[in-house]
Amino acid sequence: MNVYDYSPIRLPIVLMVACVYSSASAPPVWAAGDPARGHTLAQTWCSSCHTIERGGTGKDSAPPFASIAARGKPEQREARTFLNAPHPPMPNFNLARSEIDDIVAYLNSLAN
Repeated sequence: MNVYDYSPIRLPIVLMVACVYSSASAPPVWAAGDPARGHTLAQTWCSSCHTIERGGTGKDSAPPFASIAARGKPEQREARTFLNAPHPPMPNFNLARSEIDDIVAYLNSLAN
């Protein structure tokens, strides 16, 4: 049986089922991001509370990026969620998705 054997009504249903099945079995795919841009963004937006550099010094008010990176590798889901919808005590920076991808890429560079 090939695609031409399906009636015009049945074909969209078969295609929809195939799409749902293929998307349900695939893991989430995140954009790669640029760790260098993520580092720059972290210095700009995060360094007032977080220690950004591995082994660097900073305030004790928030966990160091190296700790965040270690507990979230490789997908950094918690960090992504937090950056998408920050809540107190973290300020709402309204970061673009590409900026979040860059910061996550920087976090992943620290986790290696």
